[in-house]
Amino acid sequence: MSETNNSTEANWYVVHTYSGYENKVKANIEKAIENRHLEEEILEVRVPMQDVTELKNGVRKTSAKKMFPGYVLINMIMNDVTWYVVRNTRGVTGFVGPGSKPVPLSESEMKPLGIKTENVYIDFVEGDTVLVVAGVWKDTVGVVQRMDMNKQTATINVEMFGRETPVEISFAEIAKQR
Repeated sequence: MSETNNSTEANWYVVHTYSGYENKVKANIEKAIENRHLEEEILEVRVPMQDVTELKNGVRKTSAKKMFPGYVLINMIMNDVTWYVVRNTRGVTGFVGPGSKPVPLSESEMKPLGIKTENVYIDFVEGDTVLVVAGVWKDTVGVVQRMDMNKQTATINVEMFGRETPVEISFAEIAKQR
């Protein structure tokens, strides 16, 4: 494992998984982060999704589909511990990169995925009512319950199936309700 750069800067890496195991791998890594207290080193695990509209029997149906089946994106500080935890997660076949050396995604590779590396200016705080301006929850109004500055996300409560449900949304996708 001597090839791994032990930097203190977080980068986005791509992990290859068994096809169909993307969400399970995401859940397993998040559980390992919690159990090993790696919240400051593994910042975010993401299965990129995109909205796809299909026409079936004359009815338009929009659903979220995985952008890259068999892959999971991870924003992490690469070191021996984080590499080991991710690499040895059930369902992970390895990092994307030459040999066993993980290669971080470049800025140009991340832009089409909707991942921004710069911090987003926000004008809201916990307790504020916000409007979702992009993504799956577009035009939804919710109240900010929690904010994660590292991940640049806010957890808001939205009404789903007649009850309040917490949803984590990127700062870039929400604006303060005026």
